[in-house]
Amino acid sequence: MLEHTPSTVETTVFSPGEEAGPRDVRSRQRRKDEVLLAFLGYKSEFRREFSMIETIAFAFSIMGVCSAVSTTFVFPLVTAGHVGMVFGWLIPCFFVMCIAASLAELTSSMPTSAGLYYFSAKLAPPRYSALVSWITGWANVSGQIALVCSIDFTCAQMITTAVTLGTDGAVVLGSAPTFGILLALLLTHAIACASTTQVLARLTFVFAFVNVGSTLAAVICLFVASGDRRVSAKDAFTLFENHTGWKNNGWAFLLSFTAPMWTLTGFDAAAHISEEVANAAWSAPIAMVAGVGATELLGFLFLLSASFATASVADLLASDLPLPMGQLFFDTLGKSGMLIIWSFLISIQWVNGVSQGVDASRVTFALARDNGLPGSRWWKQINPHTQTPYTRATVVGLYTSYAIPIYFRVTSGRSKFVPGPFSLGRWHMVVNIIAIAWAVFVSILLLFPLTPATTPDEMNYAVVIVMAVFLLSGMSWVLSAHRWFSGPVPNITDSDRPSPQHSEVEAKEQVG
Repeated sequence: MLEHTPSTVETTVFSPGEEAGPRDVRSRQRRKDEVLLAFLGYKSEFRREFSMIETIAFAFSIMGVCSAVSTTFVFPLVTAGHVGMVFGWLIPCFFVMCIAASLAELTSSMPTSAGLYYFSAKLAPPRYSALVSWITGWANVSGQIALVCSIDFTCAQMITTAVTLGTDGAVVLGSAPTFGILLALLLTHAIACASTTQVLARLTFVFAFVNVGSTLAAVICLFVASGDRRVSAKDAFTLFENHTGWKNNGWAFLLSFTAPMWTLTGFDAAAHISEEVANAAWSAPIAMVAGVGATELLGFLFLLSASFATASVADLLASDLPLPMGQLFFDTLGKSGMLIIWSFLISIQWVNGVSQGVDASRVTFALARDNGLPGSRWWKQINPHTQTPYTRATVVGLYTSYAIPIYFRVTSGRSKFVPGPFSLGRWHMVVNIIAIAWAVFVSILLLFPLTPATTPDEMNYAVVIVMAVFLLSGMSWVLSAHRWFSGPVPNITDSDRPSPQHSEVEAKEQVG
């Protein structure tokens, strides 16, 4: 069996006539969370400042729907035109939701910042537990580093696009200035991520509304302001254009999945901040599913309006601007309208980077806590004032790291998995298998370039990075790590275990 019982409940005994006020309820829930975390093997080191609604806002904000769709708009344009915008988004949404639901069930059972590599370690065969945990942890960390760089690079492109349009083309910032802006953005995110949990929770909560409002504003503006330029409903849904150079249109269409797969990544952040979430076994998994669902719906509405507003795919691709979506807003709204809405998208992308940095620092802290990183002694330190990690490291999960724990959920871990309050029930096998198959499929698909004849500048280097990570982590395991890394390491002592006054803890084991 796993080391904990997710259905652990705690009852507090009050004096006759005494009622439990809001503070008593929060205190009781906090203690219940601490008891569950202790069963998982860890002492509580973070402040649980995230409520359910703030956790949902965090999971939603980390995907930054309107800014993410804007920065990846080139992929559906190049691969399949209008069909790529609509169906290239809709089809992956179903499969990503299966992955989100599968990870949500695991998070409900084991709500810890360690997340994916902890799940893998507990569900894998004991003989391979440490190795599986090592591979999953490093895949997750390296994927998150790549994604945060991607987020800030696209944010830098959004800024250079605004500069070019704002100066009527007089100032065109090249690759060197763009890289400088990227470094500046990374610095601001390093500073922001050192804030207290409460500040981070409030920031993402507020910007969740900004995100939704900006997306709906963009949808309305593109659809209404396009006027006579608006294409017919038939063209918006069915006009196919292949600008990739691949002769097979079906293959070109599959490559349009790149945009939604880039956008719909990072929702496992709800697991990584679960040690800062009140009622984590329920709030964190709900946040995963709700965040993905909201992003999928708003992203579809945004791309649908963009499809109607796109009079010519070829003209957008011929634009000198770094991001074609900037050209579409300019063509539809004019210079002033484009710059107004674009400024909101830039701010959302910046907060997206903050959320990503928080997610990264938490999973890096967790891996260091289990001695899985060089210099773990320093990476796992907690700031005594803010009760957040010192490290500014950033990370987000590769779909490879998503698939590994789900795979062991339906194989070696099937008999020992104990569901939490969020459970897929009898549907878990079907949903898990779909999730695994899709993760494997897109992990291979996204290694291919958009065009068959690539240059060094246009090469898709994902295959190089992925292979390098697995090669280096594999060599590290063989040469050294297998001697000292044993997977998740309990850091709780008897003195750290919660011993609530006037309460009794009843452990009831649910049948999975």
